[in-house]
This record gives sequence, C-alpha cells and structure tokens, in this order.
Amino acid sequence: MIRLVKAELQKVFTTRMVWGMLALSLGFTAIGLVALSLLSGMQGAPPITDPDGVKNLFSQAGVGLVFAFVIGTLLITGEYRFQTITHTFLVTPRRQRVVAAKLVACAGVGLFFGAAGIALAFAVGVPALLIKGGSLSLIDGDVVRLCAGVVAAMALYTILGLALGSLLRNQVAAIVVGIGWVYVLENLLVALLPSVGKWLPGGAAQAVYGVSSPLGGDYLPAWGGAALLVGYALLFAVVASATTIRRDIT
Repeated sequence: MIRLVKAELQKVFTTRMVWGMLALSLGFTAIGLVALSLLSGMQGAPPITDPDGVKNLFSQAGVGLVFAFVIGTLLITGEYRFQTITHTFLVTPRRQRVVAAKLVACAGVGLFFGAAGIALAFAVGVPALLIKGGSLSLIDGDVVRLCAGVVAAMALYTILGLALGSLLRNQVAAIVVGIGWVYVLENLLVALLPSVGKWLPGGAAQAVYGVSSPLGGDYLPAWGGAALLVGYALLFAVVASATTIRRDIT
C-alpha cells in the first residue's frame, strides 16, 4: 500500500501541472492578502487588526481550493485520457488498493497546498499586522482552528476532484463542472443563501475558518463544520471507489 501511495504521489509531483496549480493558488492567496492589507480601514473595509479582520486575512490561505480540486481531478482523469488506467489495474488488479492509494495521495496533495497557503499567509499577514499596529499570537485558538480548517478543506477538495473525475472520466468536462460549482454556484449559495450554503463544502470550510457570512447569516459552529467536512470526504471517497471499482475501463 505504501508503494502505491508513493507511486501516486510521484505521478503528481513529477508533472509541471501540479506546480502550476500551486503557483496559481498562491498567486490568488497573495492577491487577497495584499488587497485586504492595503484596504484595511478604508472605504468601510474592516481593519485587519480587529479579531474578525485577522480571521478574514488569514482565511485567504484557503482561496485556492479550486486548484486543489483540479489536481484531484487530474489524478484520475489523466489516467483515462492517456489510457494508463489499464496498465495501473493490470499491475495492481485489486482496484480497491489503487483507489485507496489515490485517495491518500489526493489528501496529501491537499495538505501540501494548504500548508503552502498558510505559510504565505503568515509571511504576508504578520508583517501587515505589525505595520498596522496589530499583533498575532501563534497559539491563538482562532488562528490554529483556521489553519486546521484550511488544510482540511484543501484535502477535501482534492478528494472531491477525484470523485468527480471518477464519475465523469472526461478531463475537460470534470474540470469545467468542478470550477463552475466551486467558483460560481457554491459561492453564490454560500453568499446569498447562507441557510443553504452553510451545508455545502464551502460553507463548512467557512465555519471552520470562523469567518462571518457576508450577509449576516450564521454558519455552523466550528465543530459542526469540521464534522461536515469529514462527512463530505467520506461520501466523496465512496463515490470515487464505487465508480472506479465497478466500471469497465475498456
């Protein structure tokens, strides 16, 4: 099993695509961090030195969820596109082991993306707070919870990408559907209908981050958001397993 996981990780990290997605993820994070820092206290924007401002600032570490999703999608759709899935299953006929290895690899990639985003958030956010006259405790419960939420959400979205890719198999279709969901539909539901959006993966992530709804609605408590993220991860893992194990690959 360990060898299978290593093989899956090698497939990911030996391609330029993962580094491109990481660069885009960090780029979006940097834009959010700089924008919040520069607009702090201006034109009605909340100061980043306030507790809510600190959470909003560091929650930017998770804005690259869609790029983690894309990597999860590519991990399985690339196999179908180039027909390497046949060789994979010939080498390891027990498909359950292959799927399990891909799920673990996806989670690992998501954790890597989340950790990189958090590192960038601290690199930019801490100096910005100090310049604005604020401070940050590294043992602050809200900050620790937010960081844990970021890495958990990143891992979840890579698994979501794997599940959708397993279901559709077509690489372009899976990416388009996933980006449309993450960037458009889910964001709209979370922002405009918090009572509905709070039950979606994005709403669960926001609950774990501890940030406020833009329209004043309530998200789930942090523990509820964490439990919902775990539930979604398990659901997506089941979907990925069922669609990959039972489907004809010819």
